[in-house]
Amino acid sequence: MQHLLDIKSLSNDEILQIVELAKYYEKNVVLGTQKRKNRGSVALLFFENSTRTRFSFEMASRKLGFDVFNFEVQKSSLLKGEGIFDTLNNLNAIGCDIAVIRHSQEGFIENLSKKSYAYNLSLINAGEGKKSHPTQALLDFYTLTKHLGSLEGKKIVIVGDVIHSRVAKSNIELLSRFNANVVCCCPSYFEDWSLENASYEANLEEALKDADAVMGLRIQKERIDTKIPYAQYINDYQINEKNLPEKAILMHPGPVNRDVEISSSLIDSKRGEIIIEQPRNGVFIRMAVLDLIFEGVQR
Repeated sequence: MQHLLDIKSLSNDEILQIVELAKYYEKNVVLGTQKRKNRGSVALLFFENSTRTRFSFEMASRKLGFDVFNFEVQKSSLLKGEGIFDTLNNLNAIGCDIAVIRHSQEGFIENLSKKSYAYNLSLINAGEGKKSHPTQALLDFYTLTKHLGSLEGKKIVIVGDVIHSRVAKSNIELLSRFNANVVCCCPSYFEDWSLENASYEANLEEALKDADAVMGLRIQKERIDTKIPYAQYINDYQINEKNLPEKAILMHPGPVNRDVEISSSLIDSKRGEIIIEQPRNGVFIRMAVLDLIFEGVQR
């Protein structure tokens, strides 16, 4: 891989290769800089707010021995009128090998990947608009397989704001590749019927029947213009101790709005522990992605 743009650009073999390398790093997490001196440089360019993804990429980069540079838009030449391609090309010329980018505009990173850079800059999509978040889907896949084994025939229920969720779209693409049964549950105003490989069930009780895993989604207020009936949504779609199936594992990509998509008491219980495991797994997945891209380009 030179870039990681989306799940569609990955073959199943590449996905499994990333997972296997993540397993290795989880068992050997102390390696990092002890083994890999002077690997290269990673620039983090986050045009949208982030906690888990940004810190996860920074942690992963440092464990692999990369120098890390956090790009600050408000202190950059972008405010002087420089285009993002010229900014990236200059960062590449200065010595940055990989740019990890989060942006609100769909297609932004893919368009940048088609440019010719000074020294083969690699791009990683760290979340783009409402379209894609490949490393989140990869870490969710990793988490699911750790707890469920093969996903063949497993029922994965995604509850919440599907239409605005890049996490949901990337997860549906990835999980369906491995023959999981993905069911989306949400009110009609959060449905996205353009999605393939997923079915819809509006009733939460029906959707959760025989679920092997349940993934809550945040209502993305920053992407919504209309007023959401929160009280009704909570009544009809909140995941809590009463409706979560006994055998199902509970997941959420974060950030969680407590007592909206999931009850606080459930999050703080034993069954909420996997939500905290997910960002931990994200470090190993991102180590694997960074490693494979850097090693592939260096060859």
